[in-house]
Amino acid sequence: MKKLPTDPMILLSYVNTRLRDFYPSLEELCAAEDTDMAALESALRDAGYIYSPDRNRFVSYPIR
Repeated sequence: MKKLPTDPMILLSYVNTRLRDFYPSLEELCAAEDTDMAALESALRDAGYIYSPDRNRFVSYPIR
């Protein structure tokens, strides 16, 4: 498994850049990077971001 950045903002930037430049979906990125998709989504959700399949990127969501 490839070691992804642990800092949430660096992770967000890394993942969104990879999605934009190389992968048409989060599933394909996780398969190519041998990364657990649920763990990645959880880490970014904790930082206030969710994956938007329509935009193929993690976006901020309103916290109530």
